[in-house]
Amino acid sequence: MSPSKFFGIPDSFSAHGPQVDHLIDVVHWFMIVLFIGWSLYMLVALLRFRQSKQPKANYHGVTNHVSSHIEIAVIIVEAVLLLGFALPLWRERTDKFTEVVKEDHVRVRVVGWQFGWTYHYPGNDGKFGRIDARMISGTNELGIDYSDPNASDDFTTPILKLPKDIPAILNICSKDVIHNYAIVPMRIQQDAIPGKEIPMWFTPIKTLETSVVCAQLCGEGHGNMVGTLEVIEAADYATWAKGQSDAAAKANAPKSPVALR
Repeated sequence: MSPSKFFGIPDSFSAHGPQVDHLIDVVHWFMIVLFIGWSLYMLVALLRFRQSKQPKANYHGVTNHVSSHIEIAVIIVEAVLLLGFALPLWRERTDKFTEVVKEDHVRVRVVGWQFGWTYHYPGNDGKFGRIDARMISGTNELGIDYSDPNASDDFTTPILKLPKDIPAILNICSKDVIHNYAIVPMRIQQDAIPGKEIPMWFTPIKTLETSVVCAQLCGEGHGNMVGTLEVIEAADYATWAKGQSDAAAKANAPKSPVALR
């Protein structure tokens, strides 16, 4: 039985999701045991030391060390959770990143702003164009410098699309305040900090359409800062990405001067 499923956690759609779910389940079971144990203790204390049965206070207190032993046991279990589950999972995620970078992967810049998300794709050449905050305008919300040859085929979208079974590296950043990019079905999230691009990666293993949310209080519109993620088949993604990049390259191509007669 999975406590996290009982409490309504969505299904996992990423390759590393089962490991995270296992850790969540172990923590849930530990908290259930603590809840039952402390509830029983409170019940016994209320019944045994009620005023009608103990009219005079006992100023000597507990004379045995049972509570100390229980506290030590709790600390040991918590240490096992940290050293035996959480740290190995964290190490596996960080150590594998260098391998993922060398493999076939998809990279997208995720830019948070009050109150939404914009996605910047590198286009067919796989290279992001230069970014200049001074170039941000109503028609260029990310400040992409289209005079940079690497930017000619870059494109932006309001929806994040990713291919199934291919690692995705998302460079998380922000235009204004601190946000947090959270994808619950992928079991991953990352703070979006102004002036920094922080990579997070995962491998989608199923097609889906889901919401992404800001998990950091960022202003009065925080609750409405919801985006969309679509995971589609790899072939469909390749066709979509190429079409978007080709259209961007055509739109950003230098215009030929009009000949005067």
